[in-house]
Amino acid sequence: MTAPLDIEGPAAPPRRNGELVFAEPWEGRAFAMAVSLYEAGAFTWPRFQDALIARIAAWETAFTRDEPYHYYQLWLAALEDVLVGQCVVSTDEVSARTHALAQRSPGHDHRDDHEHHHAH
Repeated sequence: MTAPLDIEGPAAPPRRNGELVFAEPWEGRAFAMAVSLYEAGAFTWPRFQDALIARIAAWETAFTRDEPYHYYQLWLAALEDVLVGQCVVSTDEVSARTHALAQRSPGHDHRDDHEHHHAH
């Protein structure tokens, strides 16, 4: 079961030539996280879309020139709203995870710990 994404409308994800577009790797992870949680039955898609539309509307209302529009930051915020609203996880846990996800820089998905042992 795949998420019934809006092709158009306020909550539609950014696309180029009909394909989803992610500016950074974490955006793709945020997208996949929402879809997999939806597929696992954590929430209904209309509920998520409502939360996303509400987040976008709130951003538009509170618009300042310093704050560029960032679809996937609003996407993560909407995901937080839905999960916390349904008591799937606590606010702190979701915030910590989404913050960690957004802060992760490219190339840091795999940790390499090389230990060198010197023989005596």
